[in-house]
Amino acid sequence: MIGKDFISLFDLEPEDLKDLLSLAVYLKKRRAQGVRESALAGKHLAMLFEKPSLRTRVSFEVGMSELGGHALYISKDEVGLGQREAVEDVARVLSRYVQGIMIRTFAHSNVRKLAESGSVPVINGLCDEAHPCQALADMLTVLEHFGRVDGLRIVFIGDGNNVARSLARACVLLGSSFVLACPEAYAFTERDQAAFGEHWGNSVVQVHDPDRAVAGAHVLYTDVWTSMGQEAERDKRLAAFSGYQINASLLAKADPSVKVLHCLPAHRGEEITAEVIEAPASVVFDQAENRLHAQKAVMRLLMADDRDEVLAAARAEAPIN
Repeated sequence: MIGKDFISLFDLEPEDLKDLLSLAVYLKKRRAQGVRESALAGKHLAMLFEKPSLRTRVSFEVGMSELGGHALYISKDEVGLGQREAVEDVARVLSRYVQGIMIRTFAHSNVRKLAESGSVPVINGLCDEAHPCQALADMLTVLEHFGRVDGLRIVFIGDGNNVARSLARACVLLGSSFVLACPEAYAFTERDQAAFGEHWGNSVVQVHDPDRAVAGAHVLYTDVWTSMGQEAERDKRLAAFSGYQINASLLAKADPSVKVLHCLPAHRGEEITAEVIEAPASVVFDQAENRLHAQKAVMRLLMADDRDEVLAAARAEAPIN
């Protein structure tokens, strides 16, 4: 059973992730039917941003509004998390005001401290170690386009970063295989490998040959080669990742049913070509939309008072096998 917080997919069991996907499908369907939700009426979500984001801010704000609640944007300058004010104190103060906290930050330890010190649910909107909300939206997108997740070959081409790590864990939980194609210097660490336990080397592998990786792939996924906070490494990274671009030539080597994902923003012409983003195989903008539905499921489950009832409805309406 999902606990108080949503911090890392490594905290979840397979049934937990399936429940979140069922709830996301259920809420998305109700939205399309024009159903107005009110489960979070009178409740507030504090959104702490140490790293800016178009999709994270808008999807959480709109999601809270559509669930009947209200979201508050709080910039890094207003808090000075861990500098102007201790993380533990911020958590305790906000817990007196709001019914949930979303944080988009650098250090994973800040997310854990908020959760441990506060009494309200904490949602990890992104940190250097994990991006669970993105992985949930990714799997929702894959499910919609393939009708299943289990048994698929999902290939991430790029850095063994927070997005790749969370996506790989989602694959483990849902029975698909995950391949990281990357330069050796940007592979999963020994610590990452240990976290996958018995799945490492079996359903989770890494290779250093993109052509070999994409053979038979149902999903090709990439992210920018230089993320926020890595600007000083840009030239070094561009050189290292040369040959790892998702382009028409690489796409042609995947399974005929292949779909292309990118968590955005994209650097067109670097990790992916504009041609591929606009190709019929691309579901990048479905994926971006699904951040809204996935995060609504997380907030609905963690912040509402009728968890058992809504889960029962979602499981009946949109079961995930």
